[in-house]
Amino acid sequence: MSETKLRWYKRFWNFLKDVWAELKRVTWPSKNEVVNTTIVVIAATIFFGFYLFFMDVIFAWLLNQVKNLFG
Repeated sequence: MSETKLRWYKRFWNFLKDVWAELKRVTWPSKNEVVNTTIVVIAATIFFGFYLFFMDVIFAWLLNQVKNLFG
């Protein structure tokens, strides 16, 4: 029983060492890249938010016109 726990701890420790080795290989983006991509994401979110809002208003108006036409 204790041997299986030891194996579990050993495997967990090896896993942590592998994770640390992988983290050392990661190339992190620079601050400038993070700021630029964040600005792009915020701009795209605002653009598509307004786009979806106006499309919703247009389709609601069209649906209301069709509803008034037939009933």
